[in-house]
Amino acid sequence: MAKFNFFVSFEFLPSPLEVFHATVEFFTGNAMVHIQASAIRVLVGFSVATILGVSLGILIGWFQKLEDLIFLPLEILRPIPAVAWIPLAILMFPTSEAGMIYITFLGAFFPILISTIRGVEGTDVILLRVGQCLGAKQWQIFKDIVVPGAMPCIASGLVIGMGNSWFCLVTAEILAGRYGVGYITWESYVTSNYPPIVMGMLLIGLMGLFSTYLVDRLTGLLMPWRITQKQRT
Repeated sequence: MAKFNFFVSFEFLPSPLEVFHATVEFFTGNAMVHIQASAIRVLVGFSVATILGVSLGILIGWFQKLEDLIFLPLEILRPIPAVAWIPLAILMFPTSEAGMIYITFLGAFFPILISTIRGVEGTDVILLRVGQCLGAKQWQIFKDIVVPGAMPCIASGLVIGMGNSWFCLVTAEILAGRYGVGYITWESYVTSNYPPIVMGMLLIGLMGLFSTYLVDRLTGLLMPWRITQKQRT
């Protein structure tokens, strides 16, 4: 039976049945070791990116002089793809584990940082003027107006950052050598064992979907005052 090969070749792609068998084989083996390793790397990298990205983003968005000083260097670093950081990660960190966490950190850091900066800078000027007219001090304006007003943008950055961390996982786990869903995917490509490639892609997608959903729900709990268009209807 002829295969359809117009622009895209399906000759070497595994069938759904082969992918299913690879999935069963994976989960009857040491699947949890690989899943746990990948999850820890993403969660640690994402957590560090959240702390640094939100903190630095608020400071840059609030203090103009700080933005003038460090925003341009950050913008130069932002477009560099994760794979380009692998050689430096090998040189900078004493262990491959730290290098992998660093790669997942980079995937989350810049979306969180930029979203936080835009959220702080986009604070409604009318609200700031109202706070000043009511005698609020600078710290009170920052705490009660600026940060809550920036929360929707920060939440969006966190959701995008979590997705990007999983996106960078395969790149990060090229350094691994032993464990991780991304490593299994890469190793399967190198050894021309194609069914686990599709399985790994789908598994990373499912874990990314689940973790992104959790981040979205948790950030929603931090904004009880926010009413979306869906809630209105």
